[in-house]
Amino acid sequence: MPEARSRTPVLVVDDEPSLREMLAIALKRTGAIVESASGVKSATTAIAQSPQPFPLIITDLVMPDGSGMEVLSAAKARSAASEVIMMTAHGAVDTAIEAMRRGAYDFIVKPFSPAHMLAQAEKALEKHSLQAENERLRAHLGRLEPQDIEFGASAKMRELKATIDKIAPTKTTVLITGESGTGKERIAKYLHDRSDRSQGPFRVVNCGALPEALMESELFGHVKGAFTGAVSTATGLFREADGGTLLLDEIGELPPSLQVKLLRVLQERRIRPVGGAVEVPVDVRVLAATNRDVEADVKSGQFRQDLYYRLNVIRMQIPPLRERSEDIGRLAERFLRRYAEEMGKEVRGLSADALRVLCLYPFPGNVRELENVMERAVALASAPVIGVGDLPPEISGVAGLPTPLFLSTLPDDGLALDDVLGELERRLILQALEKAHGVRKRAAKLLHITFRSLRYRLEKHALDVGDGGDDDNGPNSSPESDSK
Repeated sequence: MPEARSRTPVLVVDDEPSLREMLAIALKRTGAIVESASGVKSATTAIAQSPQPFPLIITDLVMPDGSGMEVLSAAKARSAASEVIMMTAHGAVDTAIEAMRRGAYDFIVKPFSPAHMLAQAEKALEKHSLQAENERLRAHLGRLEPQDIEFGASAKMRELKATIDKIAPTKTTVLITGESGTGKERIAKYLHDRSDRSQGPFRVVNCGALPEALMESELFGHVKGAFTGAVSTATGLFREADGGTLLLDEIGELPPSLQVKLLRVLQERRIRPVGGAVEVPVDVRVLAATNRDVEADVKSGQFRQDLYYRLNVIRMQIPPLRERSEDIGRLAERFLRRYAEEMGKEVRGLSADALRVLCLYPFPGNVRELENVMERAVALASAPVIGVGDLPPEISGVAGLPTPLFLSTLPDDGLALDDVLGELERRLILQALEKAHGVRKRAAKLLHITFRSLRYRLEKHALDVGDGGDDDNGPNSSPESDSK
């Protein structure tokens, strides 16, 4: 254990004085404060009377006055954050699994080397430290004003938020779909934070990031000796997320063999660790996310239909940023403030031209791309206001175009005429409002349509921009219908 964890209280419980002394000496050399107990009764008394919960308890399993399981239960009852390492000369797999199910960090078979024990103790304390830091951050964030980074003003995102608020208290499995960069993981975390499981863990695994052989162990855990390199028992993400939420990101990349096992876990709510003989019950809400066309994968046989139906109880489709350009300004300003604070720069906002250009750009990388663009802009900014010149060339290059969708010839593979015309109309409306400094009546004049027609088109495209300032009493302020 490094110096950073010196003065950490550790309780060692064993009826063998020599083993207690050996562990105490080894732990004290790292700077830990070691307290010893010779049995279950003295250990539970120490746990109850300690001014603060022990971050780490190392306990024997079999002792004359009881079982180490009682020590584990007392530790977890005092503080769920306490980490417990079990020791035993009896390497029973079912006992090890039961100890892990009850929250033990590890199960070490005697005899063991002091170095091995110290390594596991360090890992356990690192986990305890990370959990404590997460709790501090969660408490800090809870004191901040609510933020709407993931949502905004667009109708599609408001509808998505309403769906999340409805299903958050349930245990229903949710399939989150959307293009890369739309914020699927953030949406999943938002759902978890508003659920009855918000105090429980939130775990994420990328199903396409690990080889198949490691993925099974990552999900379901393994027992010691299950395969080469399995030098100790591992809990797996399902048990780590017990009482909370597990996000299976890029679920479309899950190998077929694991699709079968995942389906059974979702049906039975029980897992079997790799190399284990006993199934362990788990209480986990499963969320899945993908940017793939899962229906097409089902038809092609790449994804099991029964697993798809099990995951697709509730479907949430996150729209790409190009379909909610009215949110670009709010998101850009939020990212700008964040990176200006991180970099210590006096950057306060975006120029009108920069905002117009951002709203015209289709953002193939979605929200992630917008965030990267704003980070770059803040880093390069030499003035308090971000201008068009601070934006990447691929974005600033659209400034001189009336619309990026202007077409002089029909593409060889055709096009969706209504979609193209709708997007052209939407972008021209935004440009007119920009030139009119947000005054809708002036924008209607620029577009040669009535004010009522402009209001109708704004509603059609879910654009909540501009205002109806009554500073223009010209003919276009008439509410009569437009024949155009």
